[in-house]
Amino acid sequence: MPVPEGKVFDFAGQEDIRPDYLETFEFDSPGQYIVTETNEFSAVCPFSGLPDYSYVKIEYYPEGGKCIELKSLKYYMISFRNVGIYQEEATKRIYDDLKSVLETSRLRVTTKYNPRGGFDTTCTEGSL
Repeated sequence: MPVPEGKVFDFAGQEDIRPDYLETFEFDSPGQYIVTETNEFSAVCPFSGLPDYSYVKIEYYPEGGKCIELKSLKYYMISFRNVGIYQEEATKRIYDDLKSVLETSRLRVTTKYNPRGGFDTTCTEGSL
């Protein structure tokens, strides 16, 4: 669908995503299974300029001796809000950024996007 004449949708680039917001704390329990979920993730479709809303589930084992600090995770997730990024790419980006700070190989990120155009989209990156 073309953008209505005279209308421009502005959105930020991926350089505005803030992995530097992510903080961890030391946690020595590599066998503990941790799940963090939110229904409040949003970004912008770079094709249409329309918002994408998603449920995000983060599952990991803190093998690297680190846990993600939740307030820092929330600020990181908010940094996607005005960024133009495809759904699949957002899922991979979250996975890559968390893998880097958590230093664990047992991490999975799943996103389940609200339907758009009659299509449901679920993306999963990583494995436990």
